[in-house]
Amino acid sequence: MADLRLNAIRRRAGASTPVQVYTELRDAIVRAELEPGRQLSENELAAALQVSRTPVREALAKLRDERLVEIVPQLGTFVAHMSPAAIADAQFIRESLECAAVRVAAELCTEDDLRALEEILAAQERTRLTDDFEAFYALDESLHQTLCNMSRHPMVWTISQRAKGHLNRVRHLSLPIPDYLGAMIDEHRTLVEAVARHDPDEAELALRYHLRMVLREIPEIRAQHPDFFREP
Repeated sequence: MADLRLNAIRRRAGASTPVQVYTELRDAIVRAELEPGRQLSENELAAALQVSRTPVREALAKLRDERLVEIVPQLGTFVAHMSPAAIADAQFIRESLECAAVRVAAELCTEDDLRALEEILAAQERTRLTDDFEAFYALDESLHQTLCNMSRHPMVWTISQRAKGHLNRVRHLSLPIPDYLGAMIDEHRTLVEAVARHDPDEAELALRYHLRMVLREIPEIRAQHPDFFREP
């Protein structure tokens, strides 16, 4: 398997080997390090991750359930292409959950919550200056997770994360688009300002508009990476 870039799994407190294998493979697919259409070998993945085949097989089964991996009888296992239908499903789930959560977050927001959100925004500005896309992506996740947790319903984030694998793939590919990071940060700030005013209607409106931003970039992303997508 050429150019296979995966981190060897090391035992860490609080994370079982199967969970680490699943996380590593899922992240590699989301980042397109395991690109759409690529055939996956249990033996080669196990060797790269320095684990047995069992946790790899378990991880691939979970990824198949999430539609990130396809198992084709008599042909093998492949990284799934990006599907407009799967992206739409992920967007619908994420928007439904996070918009409900942000309404509650706006009502319950404390000064400590606002300080945490402002710190994330400041860190995002620093990544924009250096075009550190991976750092920005992590901070984007942190902002949205913070807002979800402010609703006092932490399972919202857990369920949303599980559902939006296909959407995360598009989000990663969108980050290098010129001026995209700046626009994202502006939308984040508008959202945080609405939460700070304890205005659930404006917070939901700002978040809904923001979450749909990546969908507006799909035509350009598809033009740049036509082999990553499956028609229609």
